[in-house]
Amino acid sequence: MPDPLSNSLSNPPAPRYLVACLCAAWCDTCRDYRAGFDVLASRFADTAFRWVDIEDEADWIGHAEVENFPTLLILHDDRVLFFGPMLPQPGILERTFNALREIREEDLPAYVTGNAERQAWQSLGSLRTRLLAHV
Repeated sequence: MPDPLSNSLSNPPAPRYLVACLCAAWCDTCRDYRAGFDVLASRFADTAFRWVDIEDEADWIGHAEVENFPTLLILHDDRVLFFGPMLPQPGILERTFNALREIREEDLPAYVTGNAERQAWQSLGSLRTRLLAHV
C-alpha cells in the first residue's frame, strides 16, 4: 500500500497563486522587464511565476488576447484576478499583486464576477495547468 505521506512529499500541491507575463522575444520592453520580474518572483516563494513568449506558445496561449506588452495574467487557483497590460515596472506589479492577495477567500467569487471585464477574464483560468507546466 502506498504511503500517503511520501506521495504528498514527492508531489507538493500547486501554488494557489500564479503570475504569468505574456510577452514576445522581439519586444525590447519585455526583455528589459524580465530581470525585475524574476527578482519579484524570488520574493514570493508561495507563488508560481511564469514568463511566456506568446509566439513560441501560440498553440495553447492563442485565445488570450494580448494586444500590448507586457501583459500580465494573475490567477488564484483557476480564478483570474487580473488580465491586461501593465507598465513594465516591477513595483507596479508588486503593489497590484499584494492588493489582490489581500482579497479574502470568501470575497473572491464576488470580485471575479464584479464586472463584465472580470467575468470575461474567467475563461483564461483554463490556462492554469499549462502555465504551471511551463518552465
